[in-house]
Amino acid sequence: MKIPNPDTPLYNHTLPTIEQWLKDMGCEQNSEQLHCWWVRQLTWKAELLLDVDQITVRYISAGVNGTDIQRSFKYSLSRRDLEEAIFSGP
Repeated sequence: MKIPNPDTPLYNHTLPTIEQWLKDMGCEQNSEQLHCWWVRQLTWKAELLLDVDQITVRYISAGVNGTDIQRSFKYSLSRRDLEEAIFSGP
């Protein structure tokens, strides 16, 4: 499966290529809720939700007093921009 150029908006990717991209980025898919993905880095962890028109990212216990930080990113952003925004952490 060929993943489009990194400057391509995510809405021009098929679902299988988005799933492959997330796997390549170290994410694991929730086997019960297939739209949910998890990623763990050394200093943070997050849940990614593939919604209809955006990816919602919830950084677990990353805020003040251990609260979660939630951000949403539209599929109109390029895959490169999404990688930089999501995987740079909270």
